[in-house]
Amino acid sequence: MPPAVGTPTTHLMINPIDDELNAITEEFDLLGEWEERYRYVIDLGRNLPPLSEAEHGDSNKVRGCASQVWLATDAGPNRTMAIRGDSDAHLVRGLIAILLRLYNGRTPADILDFDAQAAFLGLGFTGALTQQRSNGLASMVQRIRRDAETLP
Repeated sequence: MPPAVGTPTTHLMINPIDDELNAITEEFDLLGEWEERYRYVIDLGRNLPPLSEAEHGDSNKVRGCASQVWLATDAGPNRTMAIRGDSDAHLVRGLIAILLRLYNGRTPADILDFDAQAAFLGLGFTGALTQQRSNGLASMVQRIRRDAETLP
């Protein structure tokens, strides 16, 4: 029987980022061993569109990464975030590509509600990346979250 008019209903809110995370998880599950997953992540990074010379500036540089990392964020349509990124390291470019799949085109609320640490643990990054790479990945997520908090 449907609820009476005016009776509040409870809806399970699913973050749209979770759908993309599920797709990435399925792709990783098909690959098996981490050597294959590393190659896949590196291949994802090869497909990143290049940043302009100006976007490689100090204002876009992500602190806390062992490699050179730049993230450029702007307001996209419908209060979403448009994010672009680059790195001088192949594996890190791939990690950026995964972050962009998760975060690009999302609202600040979706970004701030998403538990990236749990997602990366579920993908197996926590055990497969060096401590420096894990710290760099966390720094990139913090930067994206900070930009989401200040999106005009």
